[in-house]
Amino acid sequence: MNQQLELPFQEFSFCTSKSLDSSSTFINNMKLPVHRWFRFSAGFSAQWVETIISQAKERGEITVLDPFSGSGTTLLASEKLGVKCLGIEAHPFVVRIARAKLLYQTDADAYLEHIQKVIKRAENVQPCIDTYPKLIHECFSISSLESLDRLRQSWEKLADDSSESQLAWLTLISILRHVSHAGTAPWQYILPNKKKQYSLDAMSAFGLMAESIATDMRIAGKMAASVACLIQSDARTCQGVPDNFANLVITSPPYANNYDYADATRLEMCFMKEISGWGDLQSAVRQYLIRSCSQHVTNKNVNIDEVLASHELYPIKASIIETCHKLSQERHLHGGKKNYHLMIACYFLDMARVWIALRRVCKSPATVCFMIGDSAPYGVYIPVIEWMGLLAQAAGFKSFNFEKVRDRNVKWKNRKHTVPLCEGCLWVYG
Repeated sequence: MNQQLELPFQEFSFCTSKSLDSSSTFINNMKLPVHRWFRFSAGFSAQWVETIISQAKERGEITVLDPFSGSGTTLLASEKLGVKCLGIEAHPFVVRIARAKLLYQTDADAYLEHIQKVIKRAENVQPCIDTYPKLIHECFSISSLESLDRLRQSWEKLADDSSESQLAWLTLISILRHVSHAGTAPWQYILPNKKKQYSLDAMSAFGLMAESIATDMRIAGKMAASVACLIQSDARTCQGVPDNFANLVITSPPYANNYDYADATRLEMCFMKEISGWGDLQSAVRQYLIRSCSQHVTNKNVNIDEVLASHELYPIKASIIETCHKLSQERHLHGGKKNYHLMIACYFLDMARVWIALRRVCKSPATVCFMIGDSAPYGVYIPVIEWMGLLAQAAGFKSFNFEKVRDRNVKWKNRKHTVPLCEGCLWVYG
């Protein structure tokens, strides 16, 4: 990030071996204008998305849908290529990030003028840091937090519904991890007990980020060929998306690997005082998301027998019941006793409903690409790819195939099992 501060369908797949190599990661996006404004790790390659869309356009007119939009990769790629695109995202804070990124066509000079107003006002603001949550005090020095608080207070005083104001908010959000002395794991978890060798000065970082964003606006604004739309909604219903809207779906749903997507923006949400800490994530974020981690589910809020009896799971009923039974027994052999059996049952019920909703909003025929990976909680293998394909067919799609991108879970020294896992593109047609 320091460098940025300097500043009619057939059954086919679009991936080449070269594009597949990095398609499942967000890392290459950090070199691209606008995409790099905020690193949301649960993302995929914008250049890979552009390849899919470009090759689809050669076969006819397309309309794109991304039901798990995240920070807007598919929407931005679609705008660049002049393709109509609609996105859905359920995480309220991530929705705000994506919507701010989609304002890149705002006049860059007007944006910088607003940034200067924020900076000038901040110079005369009295910092008040005592009311920040504990996590914030653990992650920032007193001097850094005072500077950040001045900027936050200044932004709030000037805040309105203008594009410039929303982009200024994103500018402040985007520098937090670079100003913090705390370590962050690759998946955006905060590690206050691990210290970075150096961190950036808040005021300098804010100004440099603003200059970087303005430069990107001038570049990307000239390339934009259409306008995409983002809806804060639930992929399990696709509410807000018209029937028969899309003939191409490009997305990456939450993986069933116990990653808490709600936790990815805890630092930013705590700084903005939208939550007080980890305990607030359930009501603020997690309740809206696909149940892909054990934090979503307990014996108090999930009746596994009722979940497994759901008609939506009929295509995989026998195998998922057997798998959940294994997980239920296995959990007692581990200290954490995590509710992976509940998580897997709920995750696939949620995803079954996603496929049903997608069938409603997709034209016929349509092509759907899910960047997806399998999993093995407690070493019990979950055939995610097969089950996803079967649920898609049960929802009314005709066929599916899978293209492997890479092996997963092979580089971690502390991995808990030796079950081989992979990641790749699940292509669904019909």
